[in-house]
Amino acid sequence: MEPERIKVMRFAENNRISHKQLFRQIILVFPAPFLLCLFKNGAMLGISAMAGTAAAAVVLSFYVIWLIRLTPVYGELSKRTGSFTVRFIGLFFLVYVIASSAFLSGLLGEVIPESLISGISGKWLSLLAVAACSLGTHRGMQRRGRIAEVSGRIFLAGILLLMLLCAGQGKTEYFMEVMKDPETGFTGERWLRDLYTLLCAFSGAGLLPFGLEYAKKQGSARKPVILAFLTVCGIIFGMQLLLPAVFGGARLKNEICPVLPLLEGADLPGNVLARFDVIWMGFLVFGLLFSMGSLFHYGNQIAEKTGFGTGRYWIPAAGWLLSLYERNGMGIREYYGWYLGYIFVPFLLVIQLFLSTENRGRRKKKVTVAGLVLVITLTGSGCAAVEPEKRAYPLALGAGVSENGFVLKYAMPDMSTATGQEKPDEDPISVLTLSGRDFQEIEAVYNRSQEKFLDLGHLEVLILDEQILEEGSREALIGYLKQEEHIGEDVYVFRTDMLGDVFHWKGARESSIGEYLQGIQENRTSGQQKKGVTLREVYHQFCQDGTLPWLPEIWVEGELLEVDYGSNE
Repeated sequence: MEPERIKVMRFAENNRISHKQLFRQIILVFPAPFLLCLFKNGAMLGISAMAGTAAAAVVLSFYVIWLIRLTPVYGELSKRTGSFTVRFIGLFFLVYVIASSAFLSGLLGEVIPESLISGISGKWLSLLAVAACSLGTHRGMQRRGRIAEVSGRIFLAGILLLMLLCAGQGKTEYFMEVMKDPETGFTGERWLRDLYTLLCAFSGAGLLPFGLEYAKKQGSARKPVILAFLTVCGIIFGMQLLLPAVFGGARLKNEICPVLPLLEGADLPGNVLARFDVIWMGFLVFGLLFSMGSLFHYGNQIAEKTGFGTGRYWIPAAGWLLSLYERNGMGIREYYGWYLGYIFVPFLLVIQLFLSTENRGRRKKKVTVAGLVLVITLTGSGCAAVEPEKRAYPLALGAGVSENGFVLKYAMPDMSTATGQEKPDEDPISVLTLSGRDFQEIEAVYNRSQEKFLDLGHLEVLILDEQILEEGSREALIGYLKQEEHIGEDVYVFRTDMLGDVFHWKGARESSIGEYLQGIQENRTSGQQKKGVTLREVYHQFCQDGTLPWLPEIWVEGELLEVDYGSNE
């Protein structure tokens, strides 16, 4: 028995995580769900929200000190309280774990099909994510710490780089729209509401003592944990400055998840990595998966500590099944905020106050999660459902009005010219024209008549006929463009009354119309560059007053394609 005891003691010692690993685990857990969910329809924005974020950072700093002192009690619940109390506390935390994992599972089921993988049901993708995150829940904490140590710094750098790249898109007048809006101005009631909302979002910190018992030198863990929460609050505060400056108030009120179109507008200079949003969406999905894996880890640990046996299998299964539940069109996404605000947070404080009176004893037990091995494969595949060679990649999209409805023109790049394998007398211009009563019918016609999957993720320019700019038609167009999630908001928008001639123009035989128009604007020195209008600016004005901004005009003159940038030239 003595060698076995020594073996257990050595494992407990080796199962410790450093303060650096603890810091990076917190950085991986919180930002992704916050960025995707906190700012729904303009929520958590404005002066009151920013003041609430600053106050939340202060409250969390003191809360962390309290949690560190509670860590010994969390580690020995069965010794500190009675059997019934232990099971009640365990059930309370397990319900939170299941509800939170269901929320994240539903979020993954929406985000991944919309932004990364098309053609696969979100329910099956969420099941795959749950299965991947549930692997290894019986492993030691050190493995999870190592994952965080390797990926946490890269994840944080990715989020900060995203914000830096998007900052250049901001406009002072957009930002002031939100700051001057009476609905987002400062009042005591709004400040308290936003403060409590953010504290509810951070309520997962209540599980922190279950992880702190495995941290080295628990008494000095205060500094890295506080710094981690302050870093997350700093990211939120940065987004509260960035989102209004990029979108303006009216646009934000119409966006369920503003960070997604924010990602679509991010790009590197010189059109490097045109689908930059896919890369950063991968970072956010990785964060969501790490958050879910952490929940399964703590859920398994709580189940074992409180007499519910191993939660290795039934907790992930319960979370996924709950994510599928809907009643009257409402599921976990709609109920989760209410549950946090009115049930979990108030009772959590009551339970922790009760446990604080039992604050003495030692640490106990071990158990963890390391189920993110499949994450990189899942998040890195932006076009995974259909192979690249089976896709059509229009670089320019034209939209106009036909006798029976609408017409769309797709200008495909000439792949033989691009690869240097063009044949003599071969027409390098490929334009597909489809019409229908509405844009959904046009999509149906494409799917019936074309063998390749239509991928609009590489679109560079959007050319609109004058007639579609008229009231009535433009509403239908904007609705269609917004539901096409693969169209980036950095696409340049033009107008013309010669839509057919523009798309069949043969003056520049070595480039498509999309490449040519983008080159006019970007392939110049800084003093010669033109100021085009992006799809993001079109969305902004349409949300403001239902109109569109003045668009640069293009037309064909003989063998030349000319562009009028008006006063922007």
